[in-house]
Amino acid sequence: MPPRTRGGYTSTAPRRRPTGSERRLRVQLREVEPEHPRHDRDETEEVLEGAPGGPIDRCILRSFHKLVAAKIWLGEDRAPLKLVNHGAKLQLWELDVERSRIYETVQRSGLAPLISCSHRVASRPMLSAFCEQWQPETTTFHLPYGEMTITLDDVASILHIPITGSMISFSQPLRVDDANALLVELLGTTDVEASRETEQCRSPSVRLQWLRENFSTITDVSSDDDIDFATRAFLLHLVGCTLFADKSATSVGVVYLELFRDLSMVGSYAWGAACLAFMYRQLTTATRFEVRQLGGYLTLLQAWIYEHFPEMFSSPDMAYSESRPRALRWRPHVIPDSLQSLRERLDRLQSSDVCWEPYVDHRAEHPFPDIAWFSGCIKCGLVVEPYHPERVLHQFGHIQTIPLRPFAPPRPDRSILLDQYWERWTDHVLIDQSRGRRCHYSGESVTEYMAWYDCISHRIVQPPHLRSALRLLRHVISGGRQQSGDYFWGALNEAHSILAGSDESSASHSTPSPASASHSTPSPATRRFFCPPTFVYPPPASVDPPPASVDPPPAAVDPPPASVAPPAPAAGPTASTTVYVRSKRKKKT
Repeated sequence: MPPRTRGGYTSTAPRRRPTGSERRLRVQLREVEPEHPRHDRDETEEVLEGAPGGPIDRCILRSFHKLVAAKIWLGEDRAPLKLVNHGAKLQLWELDVERSRIYETVQRSGLAPLISCSHRVASRPMLSAFCEQWQPETTTFHLPYGEMTITLDDVASILHIPITGSMISFSQPLRVDDANALLVELLGTTDVEASRETEQCRSPSVRLQWLRENFSTITDVSSDDDIDFATRAFLLHLVGCTLFADKSATSVGVVYLELFRDLSMVGSYAWGAACLAFMYRQLTTATRFEVRQLGGYLTLLQAWIYEHFPEMFSSPDMAYSESRPRALRWRPHVIPDSLQSLRERLDRLQSSDVCWEPYVDHRAEHPFPDIAWFSGCIKCGLVVEPYHPERVLHQFGHIQTIPLRPFAPPRPDRSILLDQYWERWTDHVLIDQSRGRRCHYSGESVTEYMAWYDCISHRIVQPPHLRSALRLLRHVISGGRQQSGDYFWGALNEAHSILAGSDESSASHSTPSPASASHSTPSPATRRFFCPPTFVYPPPASVDPPPASVDPPPAAVDPPPASVAPPAPAAGPTASTTVYVRSKRKKKT
């Protein structure tokens, strides 16, 4: 009887029961349509009809109806994602002076900066909020003012790992038997130990803890073969904790061990490009509503957010020097805001809130890499993702124009020519005409860009009728506890701005309007009390006439009929007025 095939590899391990998330995913895959429906546009539009914030033109974001952003508009919600972060595990295997030979090899590989720059803390609400803005077709974040993404320049500046060199490619998925053979050949384990470990992982993988237990005790006094085995094990442990951290959260694929066969050639690979392709794929997977976990190198994503949104999220380290990776510039911390509050903050973002070129001071130590202008596909083994610098020209200091439609990446088994395409990357960078002119001001775009972006994008994630200010206003009106006048008035003002659509207008890339001035304060979900109201609505002339101290209206305005007695002027709430709201009771002052 032939062995079963599971997950792209041949397994002889005993069958296991599917987890709850796997069962939900199977049900979802049976109900939804194909990934890129090109022949049935009407069915896609019918699915998106219930999401008023969705794209008007569905020619680009074809899979939008499957994403968590579409579900939020339909009234469903998802909790913050579980994060796969191994920053603390790297400290469990230190390369001290007794392991200097291993450290020298790691340093020549170009991966040594990963040991020190990994963040031990990751913010679940912040990363989950940005993940909801990700669009798989364009591999970019769709924000209110335009698209942004992690570029090769970001990877090189944040991590200081090589982004040029040979592409990381695998001809086919690794089988369990082949994984056992690699463990015996390159790590010196016995066949029984290798088989036992892969069977425990139920995949061609090994546990990170198993690598530490078997190879962390080898020092410089060991034999040359043992030192080589320990070096390969450390490098496999390093990339499993950083660049290629998958959602298993405890293991790393043995397939990457093949890259460390010749230790002198480890530095010849484009590790940064492979890390970026892997991160793109993890973000794409996490945009599905049924997914509850986010993998990839979260230090890269979190540091990228700190660099481009320093006023909102970052906490800089004053002892940082520009000779070190930019990931060390920030002190990672957990954002205290809720996920809904962060959605609203991102929905209110404007172009002026972004640091478009954060690495100006870093250029003396780390010049701009020309390969960042490469336009094509990047790979990480069998993972192939498109890379579109023409969609984020403002991140390179150029005026953003309307880009061409994104191209779909080829299937992994047909991507052999991508290696040759990548090796001749100088022939596939954006020409000067495609790059456009330099910006006169940060975040500049052509006049027709925002009109085009409104048609093809989903700019706002949180529906206006579900904003936290409206929920707070309902709670205040319904009573149940004593409320101050400022607290009630602040909720009323912010709720009016939402209903008036000021959130929609403030999302423009132009100069912010006065209606959006009230959004400069923190979200009500993050503060217990509102700031004093910035304006007070005057009572209508036909109902409440102004006080006697105010000048009378012009003569052209018709006075109220004489038969109707004008009501007494109502005094608005002040900072010293306390309002008690109780159901079925009169208001007392």
